Amino acid sequence: MRFRASIAQVQTFFRIIQAIEKQDKKCIIKFTETSMHIICNPNATEGVQVWSQVKIDSIFTNYRIQSNADNQITVLLASEALLGALKSAASSSANSSTFDSDDVVVKLAKKSDQAVLTFEISGQTRVGHKMRVSHDVKIEVMRPADVEKLKEPLCPEPDVHILLPPLQKLRTIVERLRPLSDILAFQANNNKRMVLAINTESVRVETEWKDCTNPRTNDDENENDPDREAQDPEALHSVLLSTRSFLKFLNSHVVSTTTIACVCQHHCLILYVYIGDVADAGGVLTFYIPAIIDDEGR
Repeated sequence: MRFRASIAQVQTFFRIIQAIEKQDKKCIIKFTETSMHIICNPNATEGVQVWSQVKIDSIFTNYRIQSNADNQITVLLASEALLGALKSAASSSANSSTFDSDDVVVKLAKKSDQAVLTFEISGQTRVGHKMRVSHDVKIEVMRPADVEKLKEPLCPEPDVHILLPPLQKLRTIVERLRPLSDILAFQANNNKRMVLAINTESVRVETEWKDCTNPRTNDDENENDPDREAQDPEALHSVLLSTRSFLKFLNSHVVSTTTIACVCQHHCLILYVYIGDVADAGGVLTFYIPAIIDDEGR
């Protein structure tokens, strides 16, 4: 089993893991010949799940992988430890005027019978002296049989797709709503409208956007479907979420350029955070937030 690569886009990798680290203390990373998959909280029945796929050539160069499992290697590791190693690498690249893609190398190694991902970082001190820093992140290499058990959540066909406003602005609003209620209603329709609402016995607060974009999907090609014709584009489709879970997702503003939300009414909210432009995205982080079933009909 061998793995070695140069990290060409250190800042991008750092921002991705910065978003992931806010979701869970541990994450699973699956390296294949063409993509890197990042998974968080895969067995949860509540809370945020993350299933991400990033193109290898959008992050790495000189990429080499070899294993008996179809050249795939899947590891479990502490998100905070990985973030620490990438933070050091990102700082070195930001502070060096001569940084190139071979200055940060990650490889699979074993030290004292412990499997690790070793990050070797080359750089310069402020006075121009060359330096080399190494970070070891402890990992657990997962067995292929356990990897096969990892499955994305099964969800119904979304009722609406809508392009979200900038996540940083949403985060500011939701932080103000959080003290009012643990439950947040996310609503959207197929006519560019989106609503975030809090509704309790003592307070009702709504924030509305009226000019969002409803992106076209493959289903839109079947516009003559009678069921689609019967749908009212003004009808709001709603899902109740944990305010805390939605705020955790909004930490992905550090990597987001475009984010599409898909409402599966009364079931879940699916959020696609694109790395780069949608038309030529280097990857996508997919977040699943389950619905809260509210017997009070909130």
